[in-house]
Amino acid sequence: MARPGRLAEWLGVSAPTVSVSLQRLARDGWVRAASDRSVELTESGSAAAADIVRRHRIVERWLTDGLGMDWATADREAAVLAPGMSSTVLERLDEHLGHPSTCPHGNVIPGRRPPKGRPLLRLVELQPGARAHVARISEVAEHEAPQLLSVLGAAGLVPGVEVEMRGPRDGHWQIAAHQDELELDQGVAAAVWVEAPPGADRAS
Repeated sequence: MARPGRLAEWLGVSAPTVSVSLQRLARDGWVRAASDRSVELTESGSAAAADIVRRHRIVERWLTDGLGMDWATADREAAVLAPGMSSTVLERLDEHLGHPSTCPHGNVIPGRRPPKGRPLLRLVELQPGARAHVARISEVAEHEAPQLLSVLGAAGLVPGVEVEMRGPRDGHWQIAAHQDELELDQGVAAAVWVEAPPGADRAS
């Protein structure tokens, strides 16, 4: 369940805006509210949300893999293109892409099996000297996503890339990737998930 205040923070809008929107969604049967003001999706709401996410991630995959767009641009353009794309075009596009299991950032497309691999842990949980492969990037608040995707895309921290943890320094995290030394702030580093090295297995 989510609370209106947390949703407002996530979306980067005011609490009254979220409250009005939730009232409309509840009226139309997409969400239900509990006595403590927390809200959750109804069955139909969950199905609709999954369809929205699926559309967005398939279109993102096409924009990055097919048209060569950077992550941030693809995310922005997918938000515009996906809602208006017919189901026929979306299914043909999905088929053309080979029915990918994840979006460019490694997050599973609804209805698909996640890629096989080791358990995941956050990049910031790697011990100094440890090496691991990037698996996925966390979904973050809507107003934070453009900057996060731009930073990670420019640094080449995409799924499959091997990184080596150097360690924290002055509130930032030092890592090595692509034979380069990179410095990430806490928020960016915490959004990166990697495959756990042997002996460091944990559930994602």
